[in-house]
Amino acid sequence: MKKILIVDDAAFMRLTIRNMLEKNSYEVVGEATNGRDAIQKFGLLRPDIVTMDITMPDMDGISALKAILAIDSKANVIMVSAMGQERLVREAILSGAKTFIVKPFKEEQMLKALEGIK
Repeated sequence: MKKILIVDDAAFMRLTIRNMLEKNSYEVVGEATNGRDAIQKFGLLRPDIVTMDITMPDMDGISALKAILAIDSKANVIMVSAMGQERLVREAILSGAKTFIVKPFKEEQMLKALEGIK
């Protein structure tokens, strides 16, 4: 069972992702509300996959992605972006994110992104 860390500043989005994952046999090991929190929890929990919102207060998802990859170069991070953030998504992929999904997304899109990670 893959262990997942959910990172999003919106409580509703974290809950939505958690519900999708848990009903599809993924284990949510933690949640973070910003990039700084995500880095700390990644180091502590060592999840298999991180779902990372791009736009968050305090520290954005791209900065957190780079810091997580500095801790573990093999970390699997899926970026979650809003419509119209193509430039940021491109930067995230070039920085080492495995893939991305765009909000609003359907459960199938989330599962497909997760299944694409070995």
